[in-house]
Amino acid sequence: MPRNINAERDNPCLKEQELSFKCLNKNNFDRDKCEIYFANYNNCKEFWNKVKSERRAKGIAPYLPPLEERDAIKAEYMKGKPPQS
Repeated sequence: MPRNINAERDNPCLKEQELSFKCLNKNNFDRDKCEIYFANYNNCKEFWNKVKSERRAKGIAPYLPPLEERDAIKAEYMKGKPPQS
């Protein structure tokens, strides 16, 4: 199925969303088997909503960063994040 040209630009969590749907399809829509995918998708949405909120507060437009800036933003966030235990 071809992607909408703007889908990834408009949805920074498109990959996570598609993986969630794929898991549901593979597991006969048993949500319990796909919890990790949903958690990952929700974490992604939470992260990018925070980025948008911070950019809006600083007057940076567009609020959702362009595709070419997103990897650097994620990398910067990961550098400052405490190690997982």
